[in-house]
Amino acid sequence: MLEKSTYKAYLAILKEELIPATGCTEPIAIAYCAAKMRGLLGRMPERIEAAVSGNILKNVKSVVVPNTDGLKGIPAAVALGIVAGRAEKELQVIAEVSEAQKQETADYLKNVPIHIRCSETPCILDIALTGYAQGHSACVRIANNHTNIVYMSRDGEVLLERAVAASSEDSMQDKRVLNVADIVEFADTVDIEALAPLIRPQIVLNSAIAERGLKEGWGAQLGKTMLTEDGDDIKNEAKAYAAAGSDARMSGCELPVVILSGSGNQGITASLPVIRYSRHIGATEEQMYRALAVSDLVTVHQKTGIGRLSAYCGAVSAGAGAGAGIAYLLGAGVEGVACTIRNAVAILSGTICDGAKASCAAKIALAVDAGITGYQMFKNNHNFQGGDGIVGTDVEDSIACVGLLASKGMRETDRVILEIMTRC
Repeated sequence: MLEKSTYKAYLAILKEELIPATGCTEPIAIAYCAAKMRGLLGRMPERIEAAVSGNILKNVKSVVVPNTDGLKGIPAAVALGIVAGRAEKELQVIAEVSEAQKQETADYLKNVPIHIRCSETPCILDIALTGYAQGHSACVRIANNHTNIVYMSRDGEVLLERAVAASSEDSMQDKRVLNVADIVEFADTVDIEALAPLIRPQIVLNSAIAERGLKEGWGAQLGKTMLTEDGDDIKNEAKAYAAAGSDARMSGCELPVVILSGSGNQGITASLPVIRYSRHIGATEEQMYRALAVSDLVTVHQKTGIGRLSAYCGAVSAGAGAGAGIAYLLGAGVEGVACTIRNAVAILSGTICDGAKASCAAKIALAVDAGITGYQMFKNNHNFQGGDGIVGTDVEDSIACVGLLASKGMRETDRVILEIMTRC
């Protein structure tokens, strides 16, 4: 029987992780930081200095900031946060922007210098914005996760200062309690009245942005292309809906998504394939909620060792999570869920993250394919074994091996990716 403390921890993790965000979370974190800094300064900054970590540079460079009429990059996120940001809404800080504010943002970008540098920091996610106006200054720093403010000052007076760890899990729920066997037992036994309010927004919001991606011409239109070229069998539909959600989101769609592990793309990837399979087989809402809990928690479990941002594409973890959720939905049990994860990470681990942009949709489709293939392998009693490459002795060892690969083995890869991206 699942320990009561574990049960409560799993609900707390889902509550912490499944939150709505409008736009890619890295530029939105910058906009949030900018809005807080403007409020602290008490006036519109006349000059801004931005010091950000390499992974922030990577993840903001090529993604469209919502409600900017197609603008990309750190200056656009800073300017919109300054002009229109509502800091109290956190990751929906720029969800409500008027046409007049869009024009004001464009004018602000033309007239206000925004200096950007890559900071020397042990934190993978690190944003520090300092604004100057009329002889006054204000500084706000966010580190490790997207709304975790660790420092604030005004006119040189420190108003807030917190110790900063190098871990992306700083100030968050302890994820070490997660393991696959307990995740499945939690999904089996959790009170649906406690689970449904956490999962339902994920279904509604992420389905809505996928539908928008399929109906309209966002990004490279990968989701729409997949349905046109490869038909609507359920495996292709699951991949196409996930890709379409990313098509829209990466290209500046203003609809919110429910994120996971700090990422909208991972929230989309972990949820939409399970939702489409549930609809396809006529599952009840309760069955869908429980399967999504498996997908979400398996994704978070994998990401805990990898980190929130890295050179390892997070969609791979979410694709394996989706495969696990589908396996659970189809009655696979603990062994099937475990084998699905091991097979999936063996298929696609090593896919790089080269920032948020339109091609994320393609990586998402491949990750979902790997997750579903991992389940199909189990169903036919054909599984990768411990010692096959990075596959560990069991599912927990395999997840730990992937975490080691991503967090340590790909550090130099991350550096080279950033070097290549900053040439363009």
